[in-house]
Amino acid sequence: MNSSDVLATHLQELRRGTVVMAALAILGTPTYGYALLESLDRAGFAVDGNTLYPLLRRLEKQGLLVSEWNTEESRPRKFYRTSPEGRSILDDLLAEWRELHQSIEKLR
Repeated sequence: MNSSDVLATHLQELRRGTVVMAALAILGTPTYGYALLESLDRAGFAVDGNTLYPLLRRLEKQGLLVSEWNTEESRPRKFYRTSPEGRSILDDLLAEWRELHQSIEKLR
């Protein structure tokens, strides 16, 4: 395995862990799945739908997201938004992220 493959693998692992934070942050405003995929992509998080939709269901089951169907348009869409508990968890995750970053910087 060459160094670019090794880097790609580690970057994928790093991003996988940050997608939860990114989704919770974006979903402060109600958004449907495909629009969330586009927003994440524009922000530098290339996420596949086969990864995102199970994540959304898991976060909803954990109480971090709430959802509701919008049937006013010709095509019904399920909109997700971050719950109050999800916002609290996001704040905690971001604080931990900052502490980890500071710790790593101290090691360099």
